[in-house]
Amino acid sequence: MIDAGSALGELVNAAGILLRFKDVTQQERLTTPQSARALLAAMGLPAETDVDAVNSLAALRRGPNDGYAGWIVVQSGVASTLDGAGPWVLWTEDGEETRGTGQGHIALPPLQNGYHTLEQDGRRTLVIAAPRTLTTPPKSWGVTLALYGLRTAQEGGFGSYMDLAQAVEGLGQAGADFVGINPIHAGFPTDPKAFSPYSPSSRQRLSIAHIAVPGVSGSQSDLIDYMADRPAQMAALRAAFAALDPQTRAGLDSTAARDPSLHLFAVHQAIADRHGPLWPEWPTELQDPASEHVAMFAQEHAEAVAFHVWAQNMAAQQLDTVREAAAGVEMRFGLYLDLAVGTHPGGAETWAQPDAFARGVSLGAPPDAFSPGGQSWGIAPFNPRALIAQGFAPFIETLRAQFRYAKLLRIDHVLGFDRAFWVPEGDAPGAYVTMPKAALLAIARVEAARAGGWVVGEDLGNVPDGLREDMEDAGILGCRVAMFERNGTPPVYSAPATYDPLTLASFASHDLPTWKGWRAGRDLEWWAQIGHLPEDQLPIAKAERAAEVAAFDAIYGTTDGSADSLHRALALSSATLVAIQAEDMLGVTEQPNLPGTIDAHPNWRRRLPVSAAALGQNPDVLRTCALMRRDSP
Repeated sequence: MIDAGSALGELVNAAGILLRFKDVTQQERLTTPQSARALLAAMGLPAETDVDAVNSLAALRRGPNDGYAGWIVVQSGVASTLDGAGPWVLWTEDGEETRGTGQGHIALPPLQNGYHTLEQDGRRTLVIAAPRTLTTPPKSWGVTLALYGLRTAQEGGFGSYMDLAQAVEGLGQAGADFVGINPIHAGFPTDPKAFSPYSPSSRQRLSIAHIAVPGVSGSQSDLIDYMADRPAQMAALRAAFAALDPQTRAGLDSTAARDPSLHLFAVHQAIADRHGPLWPEWPTELQDPASEHVAMFAQEHAEAVAFHVWAQNMAAQQLDTVREAAAGVEMRFGLYLDLAVGTHPGGAETWAQPDAFARGVSLGAPPDAFSPGGQSWGIAPFNPRALIAQGFAPFIETLRAQFRYAKLLRIDHVLGFDRAFWVPEGDAPGAYVTMPKAALLAIARVEAARAGGWVVGEDLGNVPDGLREDMEDAGILGCRVAMFERNGTPPVYSAPATYDPLTLASFASHDLPTWKGWRAGRDLEWWAQIGHLPEDQLPIAKAERAAEVAAFDAIYGTTDGSADSLHRALALSSATLVAIQAEDMLGVTEQPNLPGTIDAHPNWRRRLPVSAAALGQNPDVLRTCALMRRDSP
């Protein structure tokens, strides 16, 4: 146990590490000294000894040598008053300067939506001017689907952005207001095994795996074969690049010159092509993006860098086509994109912005009934100290990268806005780190308002007290997953008419069984097959599932077991938005992803049974659309 009055205890408290917390079962757990020291080291605050802790606490209180010492949130368009005395200067985002002298308070003028800098006594403070709340979107519904699964076995390969444009156009014509897909962040092109959309290389850049290239012949099987299909797609991309005319090729250099971050990402990708996907395994001299060796590599491999600049441009152009397809059929929102909660520790994002991320820890979750030892997701978290010092620039750029193409953005595991569970490398248990919640919520409002969009936060699991209320105040929608809206044993399900209005409702998600699979206990069969559920417990688990299904049917009126009955009930829910899974419309049994597995279950490999072009004309889809008349009285 950590003594709150000790040097370590004071540092832990100042750094925002929780000394105690409750897991999802409401069992109280204490943060161990071993865990605390590991988390502090990940923040750049060594505390192996009391002297280390005292010195780190002093450094923490002094603030950073460069960058912002803190932040405040004000309402955009409204004058505000802050505590302060002495001369101050304010620089607005567009470069205007205001000076004054505080007599116990600082009177700031009304500020436009955005990010401004206040300096006083040599300390810089980020002033986030945000709307008080986002407007509530109109009642609407849409379809969630797997981009990779938009090609049938007969077509071969995996889904492309142009397949997505066809799906969006067809579903929009059929009445859908949005189409939601898994993250399309940049991945690891040289590693065909790294195809999970939730462990990206960079959330600020796009996946080039889904660029449509003429002439690619993909494997034709029930499951996508990434080991064959991804190299084939990359080879076709490189051939297309090699065939560029000289004028287009010359224009890539000017594109990179106008966007230094794009150039740096392309350099990373070019190095990865040569030395492997994970930068910690590269030659030491190439691990620092600011080193002269990296600059020399970029010069010597200019063609390889240009390829990745071009590939990013191609991905952006094809996603623009998707956006135009949605606008062409007057789809209310168009794309509903998903922002992964973190990034791979060995990817482009952590290489280009190493100081923004905590080292030696992973995001995860505390112990629960399904994971008694807790979970470590193998993804790098933002370091809150560094994020503040950088004016939240990495987070801002990450949001903007999504809102360029989408009007709806899902924040995966929005619980991390309040507190993030960090798991140290080794055998130390994890603990919670407090995050700058008010700033993150304000930035989400700023970027959504600028894009004319909305935010949906995945607020499932061990939800911190007050987070849902703060989200509601900010105009950020929560999630209501029907199979989880229950209490007691045997379960009593909440009626869809009782859902909080400012939410997006769905039956399940990509990590959960489909409607048909849930009713049959197909997920339980998988758990037994891979050894996570003892075989002799399977009949018991199936009997419990049957009781859950019966309890669900009693509330939702789904005793016939049809997806139509489910969708009719969801259409009548009080939630502002409703998402229907393509798998449920099409009667698919198997789920896209089985959490906690890698190779034991064919995650992210299942195809939809209908082609992208035919989705909008499919009888099952059209019948669902007729049931989802959310604007009617």
